[in-house]
Amino acid sequence: MLKYKVYKTITLINKDKWDKCVNNNPFLSYKFLKNLEDSECIGKKTSWIPNYISIKENNETIAFVPLFIKLDSQGEYVFDHSWANAYYNAGGNYYPKIQSSAPFTPVTGNRILINKNIRSRTKDEIITIAGEYIENIVKRNKISSAHITFCTYKEQIILSKLKYLSRIGEQYHWKNNNYLKFSDFLSDLSSRKRKAINKERKYIIDSKIKITIKTGKNLKLKDFELMYLFYFQTAQKKWGKPYLNKKFFNLLSKNFTDKILLIFAENSSETIAGTMHFIGKDTLYGRYWGTITEVKYLHFELCYYQAIEWAIKNKFKFVEGGAQGPHKIQRGYLPVKTYSSHFIRNAQFRTAVKEFLNKEKEVIENDINHINTKYTPYKKTKL
Repeated sequence: MLKYKVYKTITLINKDKWDKCVNNNPFLSYKFLKNLEDSECIGKKTSWIPNYISIKENNETIAFVPLFIKLDSQGEYVFDHSWANAYYNAGGNYYPKIQSSAPFTPVTGNRILINKNIRSRTKDEIITIAGEYIENIVKRNKISSAHITFCTYKEQIILSKLKYLSRIGEQYHWKNNNYLKFSDFLSDLSSRKRKAINKERKYIIDSKIKITIKTGKNLKLKDFELMYLFYFQTAQKKWGKPYLNKKFFNLLSKNFTDKILLIFAENSSETIAGTMHFIGKDTLYGRYWGTITEVKYLHFELCYYQAIEWAIKNKFKFVEGGAQGPHKIQRGYLPVKTYSSHFIRNAQFRTAVKEFLNKEKEVIENDINHINTKYTPYKKTKL
């Protein structure tokens, strides 16, 4: 017999039981979510209100769902503002809505967190069970919609067999083709792209900028305080108001350093720029960047080239640079699809959204095909 329970805070959930279901995703780990709660970046005073779901069978937890009541669409990176406006213009209330995702994090991963030791049910069954339960939450509470964003391809396929609409997005990721050093990666690029990267990197060297890489025990509180200043400046320019606060960065310095890679740039007198990456199982995730002095090509050096070098050295398979950024293409990052699933309660509105998603899918697939055939930075023989 299945039992469902909703938790309003992660602290009410057993840490070991939660992390047993997470499968090495740093952004949905117990510590990361607790840091977000403890710093009040998410919680009842924000637009991200936790309602974590546990699913038990025979008193054993088979899955968790990181669920949130959302009061707006900020920090999601799968934009549905036009849907919200259309819903409002039709006389309905789009918010609050239901959201399952890693807050403020456009990174693909499981959204139905399944206990890896469970043998009584298949993963497909558990995903279906969770999807149906979320549908019932929406219907029972007369909520406009539920959104499971940056889910896996498999989750999206299974949920589409219910009444969820599938949405395709596009990001740019770098893949390690068994490179031993950065020059091996460069040798796979076309001559023009290879020369451009060498030119950009030489400019940084000639500018006498020192690059410092820190992770694990080498990270100190002052490093996170410095990174927060860089993040804060960039966030103000992009969003007007930063999603994360200083306390969150300070908490990372206390309990999350094994998952953090900070890369700083220094001139002769001070640290002028920095970037924060998160370390996954086989993927390095680029998240935050900032600078106090504009230096040509410095963003590319810290966010892309240094990340690629680190991934090669540590035998990581991928580097994900976050949302947006077609400028990543000429630096070796290629387009990949991302997926999300959306349950719209109103049948008429669901039909309209479905038509929009079909058109959007065609545009994105054409764009990916166009880049891979016309604008790839790699030699044709490598495709």
